[in-house]
Amino acid sequence: MIKFVVDVEREAVALGGEMHADDELRLLENGSKQEFLWGGNLYPWAIPPFIEYTSLINIRPASGNRSLMVEDPELRKRIGNILQHWVQLPW
Repeated sequence: MIKFVVDVEREAVALGGEMHADDELRLLENGSKQEFLWGGNLYPWAIPPFIEYTSLINIRPASGNRSLMVEDPELRKRIGNILQHWVQLPW
């Protein structure tokens, strides 16, 4: 499993931190804004490969996301497309 954070505004990705907060910090230090960062876990070696849209950084009651999971299906699709662009997922 590979932890990731995606900046959906800048379409940037940080991968491989020990915690999502590590990847989040890397993006923040490079100009990203907190409200556009979403985290999850990538399972590229699973059969079939999949993305889990779950992270502590996703809990944002003020933005309507009240759980660890990215609840908006359109936002999950956007995150997946950005990951596919940068990571070349096998699906």
